[in-house]
Amino acid sequence: MKKTLLILFFVPLLSVGQATKFVRQALRLDDPKAQIEMLNQALEIDNKHLDALFYRGIAKYNLEDYDGAILDFTKIIFFEPDADSYYNRGNCKFNLMDYEGALVDYEEAIKLDPDLIGAYFNLGNAKFNLEDYKGAVDAFTKVIRFFPNDYKSYSQRALAYMELKNYKLAFKDFGACILIRPNSKSYYNRGYALLEINYYKESKGDFLQAIKENINNTPAYFYLGVNNILLGEFQEAIESLSVSVIRDKMDYDAHFGLAIAYYHEGNYEKAKLSFKSAKNLLGAKGNNAISVFKDTYWEVNEKQMFSEMFRKLNVL
Repeated sequence: MKKTLLILFFVPLLSVGQATKFVRQALRLDDPKAQIEMLNQALEIDNKHLDALFYRGIAKYNLEDYDGAILDFTKIIFFEPDADSYYNRGNCKFNLMDYEGALVDYEEAIKLDPDLIGAYFNLGNAKFNLEDYKGAVDAFTKVIRFFPNDYKSYSQRALAYMELKNYKLAFKDFGACILIRPNSKSYYNRGYALLEINYYKESKGDFLQAIKENINNTPAYFYLGVNNILLGEFQEAIESLSVSVIRDKMDYDAHFGLAIAYYHEGNYEKAKLSFKSAKNLLGAKGNNAISVFKDTYWEVNEKQMFSEMFRKLNVL
Protein backbone atom coordinates (compact mmCIF):
# COMPACT_ATOMS: atom_id res chain seq x y z
CA MET A 1 0.00 0.00 0.00
CA LYS A 2 1.36 3.27 -1.07
CA LYS A 3 1.72 5.67 1.78
CA THR A 4 1.08 9.35 1.31
CA LEU A 5 3.43 11.62 3.08
CA LEU A 6 1.89 14.78 4.45
CA ILE A 7 4.41 17.54 4.22
CA LEU A 8 3.69 20.37 6.64
CA PHE A 9 5.05 23.69 5.52
CA PHE A 10 5.98 25.85 8.48
CA VAL A 11 4.72 29.37 7.97
CA PRO A 12 5.93 31.68 10.74
CA LEU A 13 2.83 33.44 12.06
CA LEU A 14 3.14 36.71 13.93
CA SER A 15 1.72 36.09 17.35
CA VAL A 16 -0.41 38.17 19.68
CA GLY A 17 2.81 38.74 21.59
CA GLN A 18 4.28 40.44 18.55
CA ALA A 19 1.20 42.68 18.32
CA THR A 20 1.67 43.63 21.97
CA LYS A 21 5.31 44.42 21.21
CA PHE A 22 4.16 46.92 18.54
CA VAL A 23 1.80 48.51 21.08
CA ARG A 24 4.63 48.94 23.59
CA GLN A 25 6.84 50.48 20.93
CA ALA A 26 4.05 52.87 19.95
CA LEU A 27 3.69 54.07 23.54
CA ARG A 28 7.37 55.07 23.56
CA LEU A 29 6.76 57.47 20.67
CA ASP A 30 5.77 61.12 21.11
CA ASP A 31 4.33 61.70 17.63
CA PRO A 32 0.67 60.58 17.40
CA LYS A 33 1.03 59.92 13.66
CA ALA A 34 3.98 57.61 14.27
CA GLN A 35 2.04 55.94 17.07
CA ILE A 36 -0.86 55.25 14.72
CA GLU A 37 1.45 53.67 12.12
CA MET A 38 2.89 51.35 14.76
CA LEU A 39 -0.54 50.51 16.18
CA ASN A 40 -1.83 49.77 12.68
CA GLN A 41 0.84 47.08 12.44
CA ALA A 42 -0.35 45.59 15.71
CA LEU A 43 -3.93 45.54 14.44
CA GLU A 44 -2.89 43.87 11.18
CA ILE A 45 -1.72 40.98 13.34
CA ASP A 46 -4.70 41.02 15.70
CA ASN A 47 -7.65 43.22 14.69
CA LYS A 48 -9.24 42.66 18.09
CA HIS A 49 -6.24 43.79 20.10
CA LEU A 50 -8.06 46.05 22.54
CA ASP A 51 -5.00 47.93 23.76
CA ALA A 52 -3.99 48.74 20.19
CA LEU A 53 -7.50 50.01 19.45
CA PHE A 54 -7.56 52.04 22.67
CA TYR A 55 -4.22 53.76 22.17
CA ARG A 56 -4.93 54.36 18.49
CA GLY A 57 -8.14 56.05 19.58
CA ILE A 58 -6.15 58.24 21.97
CA ALA A 59 -3.65 59.12 19.21
CA LYS A 60 -6.46 60.02 16.82
CA TYR A 61 -8.04 62.16 19.54
CA ASN A 62 -4.75 64.01 19.98
CA LEU A 63 -4.75 64.68 16.23
CA GLU A 64 -8.35 65.95 16.53
CA ASP A 65 -9.58 63.07 14.36
CA TYR A 66 -12.57 62.63 16.63
CA ASP A 67 -14.64 60.58 14.18
CA GLY A 68 -11.76 58.15 13.72
CA ALA A 69 -11.24 57.91 17.47
CA ILE A 70 -14.95 57.23 18.00
CA LEU A 71 -14.73 54.25 15.64
CA ASP A 72 -11.85 52.74 17.63
CA PHE A 73 -13.52 53.23 21.00
CA THR A 74 -16.79 51.86 19.60
CA LYS A 75 -15.02 48.66 18.51
CA ILE A 76 -13.69 48.19 22.04
CA ILE A 77 -17.15 48.79 23.51
CA PHE A 78 -18.57 46.19 21.10
CA PHE A 79 -16.03 43.54 22.15
CA GLU A 80 -15.53 44.38 25.81
CA PRO A 81 -17.27 47.49 27.25
CA ASP A 82 -15.23 49.42 29.80
CA ALA A 83 -15.50 52.78 31.56
CA ASP A 84 -12.40 54.33 29.99
CA SER A 85 -13.58 53.67 26.43
CA TYR A 86 -17.01 55.13 27.12
CA TYR A 87 -15.36 58.14 28.78
CA ASN A 88 -12.97 58.76 25.88
CA ARG A 89 -15.68 58.27 23.28
CA GLY A 90 -17.74 60.77 25.22
CA ASN A 91 -14.88 63.26 25.04
CA CYS A 92 -14.72 62.82 21.26
CA LYS A 93 -18.44 63.43 20.93
CA PHE A 94 -18.18 66.47 23.20
CA ASN A 95 -15.52 67.97 20.95
CA LEU A 96 -17.83 67.38 17.99
CA MET A 97 -20.53 69.25 19.97
CA ASP A 98 -22.65 66.09 20.17
CA TYR A 99 -23.48 66.86 23.79
CA GLU A 100 -26.37 64.41 24.01
CA GLY A 101 -24.18 61.58 22.76
CA ALA A 102 -21.39 62.60 25.12
CA LEU A 103 -23.80 62.67 28.05
CA VAL A 104 -24.94 59.10 27.34
CA ASP A 105 -21.33 57.88 27.19
CA TYR A 106 -20.34 59.64 30.43
CA GLU A 107 -23.32 58.09 32.19
CA GLU A 108 -22.33 54.64 30.92
CA ALA A 109 -18.75 55.23 32.10
CA ILE A 110 -20.01 56.14 35.57
CA LYS A 111 -22.20 53.01 35.70
CA LEU A 112 -19.15 50.86 35.01
CA ASP A 113 -16.84 52.84 37.31
CA PRO A 114 -18.58 55.08 39.86
CA ASP A 115 -15.16 56.36 40.98
CA LEU A 116 -14.26 57.81 37.55
CA ILE A 117 -14.33 61.41 38.75
CA GLY A 118 -13.38 62.91 35.39
CA ALA A 119 -16.60 61.49 33.95
CA TYR A 120 -18.66 63.42 36.52
CA PHE A 121 -16.87 66.66 35.62
CA ASN A 122 -17.37 66.19 31.89
CA LEU A 123 -20.95 65.05 32.47
CA GLY A 124 -21.48 68.40 34.17
CA ASN A 125 -20.06 70.21 31.15
CA ALA A 126 -22.29 68.23 28.79
CA LYS A 127 -25.37 69.04 30.87
CA PHE A 128 -24.33 72.70 31.00
CA ASN A 129 -24.17 72.83 27.20
CA LEU A 130 -27.57 71.14 27.03
CA GLU A 131 -28.88 73.88 29.36
CA ASP A 132 -29.59 71.39 32.14
CA TYR A 133 -28.00 73.70 34.68
CA LYS A 134 -29.41 71.95 37.74
CA GLY A 135 -28.02 68.66 36.46
CA ALA A 136 -24.69 70.38 35.88
CA VAL A 137 -24.65 71.66 39.46
CA ASP A 138 -25.30 68.13 40.75
CA ALA A 139 -22.44 66.70 38.67
CA PHE A 140 -19.91 69.34 39.71
CA THR A 141 -20.99 68.96 43.34
CA LYS A 142 -20.04 65.28 43.20
CA VAL A 143 -16.57 66.18 41.99
CA ILE A 144 -16.18 68.75 44.77
CA ARG A 145 -17.13 66.11 47.36
CA PHE A 146 -14.18 64.01 46.21
CA PHE A 147 -11.85 66.97 45.63
CA PRO A 148 -12.80 69.93 47.87
CA ASN A 149 -10.06 72.11 46.34
CA ASP A 150 -10.85 71.51 42.67
CA TYR A 151 -10.80 74.99 41.15
CA LYS A 152 -12.40 74.05 37.84
CA SER A 153 -15.40 72.37 39.46
CA TYR A 154 -16.12 75.39 41.66
CA SER A 155 -15.77 77.67 38.64
CA GLN A 156 -18.04 75.58 36.42
CA ARG A 157 -20.61 75.12 39.18
CA ALA A 158 -20.59 78.87 39.73
CA LEU A 159 -21.33 79.44 36.03
CA ALA A 160 -24.24 76.98 36.28
CA TYR A 161 -25.55 78.87 39.32
CA MET A 162 -25.28 82.07 37.28
CA GLU A 163 -27.52 80.57 34.59
CA LEU A 164 -29.98 79.53 37.31
CA LYS A 165 -29.95 83.17 38.54
CA ASN A 166 -28.69 81.94 41.90
CA TYR A 167 -26.10 84.69 42.15
CA LYS A 168 -25.41 84.30 45.85
CA LEU A 169 -24.31 80.69 45.47
CA ALA A 170 -22.37 81.66 42.34
CA PHE A 171 -20.65 84.38 44.38
CA LYS A 172 -19.81 81.82 47.07
CA ASP A 173 -18.25 79.43 44.54
CA PHE A 174 -16.29 82.21 42.84
CA GLY A 175 -15.06 83.16 46.31
CA ALA A 176 -13.82 79.59 46.74
CA CYS A 177 -11.98 79.94 43.42
CA ILE A 178 -10.21 83.04 44.74
CA LEU A 179 -9.15 81.18 47.88
CA ILE A 180 -7.83 78.27 45.83
CA ARG A 181 -6.33 80.28 42.97
CA PRO A 182 -6.35 84.08 43.46
CA ASN A 183 -5.81 85.09 39.83
CA SER A 184 -7.35 87.57 37.39
CA LYS A 185 -9.97 85.15 36.11
CA SER A 186 -11.19 84.35 39.63
CA TYR A 187 -11.59 88.00 40.59
CA TYR A 188 -13.22 88.77 37.23
CA ASN A 189 -15.78 85.98 37.62
CA ARG A 190 -16.69 86.99 41.15
CA GLY A 191 -16.92 90.61 40.08
CA TYR A 192 -19.40 89.63 37.37
CA ALA A 193 -21.51 87.68 39.87
CA LEU A 194 -21.55 90.67 42.23
CA LEU A 195 -22.50 92.98 39.36
CA GLU A 196 -25.48 90.75 38.59
CA ILE A 197 -26.83 91.19 42.14
CA ASN A 198 -26.20 94.96 42.07
CA TYR A 199 -23.27 94.97 44.51
CA TYR A 200 -21.57 97.66 42.48
CA LYS A 201 -18.90 98.80 44.92
CA GLU A 202 -17.86 95.24 45.69
CA SER A 203 -17.79 94.19 42.04
CA LYS A 204 -15.76 97.30 41.18
CA GLY A 205 -13.10 96.14 43.65
CA ASP A 206 -12.95 92.70 42.05
CA PHE A 207 -12.61 94.11 38.53
CA LEU A 208 -9.84 96.43 39.68
CA GLN A 209 -8.06 93.46 41.26
CA ALA A 210 -8.59 91.39 38.10
CA ILE A 211 -6.86 94.12 36.08
CA LYS A 212 -4.09 94.38 38.67
CA GLU A 213 -3.48 90.64 38.36
CA ASN A 214 -3.57 90.81 34.55
CA ILE A 215 -3.60 94.13 32.70
CA ASN A 216 -4.55 92.27 29.50
CA ASN A 217 -7.91 91.13 30.91
CA THR A 218 -9.89 93.23 28.41
CA PRO A 219 -13.41 92.18 29.53
CA ALA A 220 -12.55 93.38 33.05
CA TYR A 221 -12.08 96.92 31.70
CA PHE A 222 -15.53 96.80 30.09
CA TYR A 223 -17.31 95.65 33.23
CA LEU A 224 -15.33 98.08 35.35
CA GLY A 225 -16.65 100.77 33.02
CA VAL A 226 -20.19 99.46 33.49
CA ASN A 227 -19.66 99.64 37.26
CA ASN A 228 -18.41 103.18 36.97
CA ILE A 229 -21.52 104.23 35.03
CA LEU A 230 -23.85 102.56 37.51
CA LEU A 231 -22.01 104.31 40.35
CA GLY A 232 -22.19 107.65 38.56
CA GLU A 233 -18.41 107.76 38.04
CA PHE A 234 -18.55 108.89 34.43
CA GLN A 235 -14.99 110.13 33.98
CA GLU A 236 -13.66 106.83 35.37
CA ALA A 237 -16.06 105.01 33.04
CA ILE A 238 -14.57 106.89 30.07
CA GLU A 239 -11.08 105.79 31.11
CA SER A 240 -12.05 102.14 31.52
CA LEU A 241 -14.19 101.87 28.39
CA SER A 242 -11.59 103.68 26.31
CA VAL A 243 -9.20 100.82 27.08
CA SER A 244 -11.90 98.39 25.92
CA VAL A 245 -12.38 100.06 22.53
CA ILE A 246 -8.62 100.40 22.02
CA ARG A 247 -8.20 96.68 22.69
CA ASP A 248 -11.31 95.69 20.73
CA LYS A 249 -12.53 98.26 18.23
CA MET A 250 -15.49 96.00 17.36
CA ASP A 251 -16.92 96.10 20.90
CA TYR A 252 -20.19 97.93 20.25
CA ASP A 253 -21.21 97.60 23.92
CA ALA A 254 -18.09 99.49 24.98
CA HIS A 255 -18.78 102.19 22.37
CA PHE A 256 -22.35 102.57 23.63
CA GLY A 257 -21.08 102.72 27.21
CA LEU A 258 -18.70 105.49 26.19
CA ALA A 259 -21.60 107.35 24.60
CA ILE A 260 -23.48 107.18 27.92
CA ALA A 261 -20.47 108.38 29.91
CA TYR A 262 -19.64 111.22 27.51
CA TYR A 263 -23.26 112.34 27.51
CA HIS A 264 -23.33 112.55 31.31
CA GLU A 265 -20.05 114.46 31.23
CA GLY A 266 -21.63 116.97 28.86
CA ASN A 267 -19.32 116.07 25.98
CA TYR A 268 -22.12 115.65 23.44
CA GLU A 269 -19.87 115.61 20.39
CA LYS A 270 -17.91 112.59 21.63
CA ALA A 271 -21.14 111.01 22.86
CA LYS A 272 -22.55 111.35 19.35
CA LEU A 273 -19.41 109.84 17.77
CA SER A 274 -19.37 106.87 20.17
CA PHE A 275 -23.08 106.27 19.62
CA LYS A 276 -22.51 106.37 15.86
CA SER A 277 -19.66 103.85 16.19
CA ALA A 278 -21.91 101.47 18.12
CA LYS A 279 -24.67 101.76 15.51
CA ASN A 280 -22.27 101.27 12.61
CA LEU A 281 -20.79 98.15 14.17
CA LEU A 282 -24.29 96.73 14.56
CA GLY A 283 -25.19 97.58 10.96
CA ALA A 284 -27.82 100.17 11.85
CA LYS A 285 -29.48 102.16 9.09
CA GLY A 286 -31.25 105.47 9.62
CA ASN A 287 -31.68 107.42 12.83
CA ASN A 288 -34.17 105.19 14.60
CA ALA A 289 -32.16 101.94 14.77
CA ILE A 290 -33.06 100.70 18.22
CA SER A 291 -33.90 97.19 16.97
CA VAL A 292 -30.26 96.42 16.10
CA PHE A 293 -29.36 96.78 19.78
CA LYS A 294 -31.47 93.76 20.67
CA ASP A 295 -29.46 91.26 22.76
CA THR A 296 -26.63 93.73 23.40
CA TYR A 297 -25.38 94.03 26.98
CA TRP A 298 -27.17 97.32 27.63
CA GLU A 299 -30.48 96.29 26.11
CA VAL A 300 -30.54 92.99 28.03
CA ASN A 301 -29.12 94.03 31.40
CA GLU A 302 -30.00 97.72 31.75
CA LYS A 303 -33.23 98.07 29.77
CA GLN A 304 -34.48 101.24 31.42
CA MET A 305 -31.16 103.04 31.16
CA PHE A 306 -30.70 101.81 27.60
CA SER A 307 -34.12 103.06 26.43
CA GLU A 308 -33.63 106.46 28.04
CA MET A 309 -30.08 106.92 26.75
CA PHE A 310 -30.90 105.70 23.25
CA ARG A 311 -33.63 108.32 23.03
CA LYS A 312 -31.29 111.08 24.22
CA LEU A 313 -28.36 110.02 22.05
CA ASN A 314 -30.55 109.58 19.00
CA VAL A 315 -31.45 113.27 18.90
CA LEU A 316 -27.89 114.55 19.16
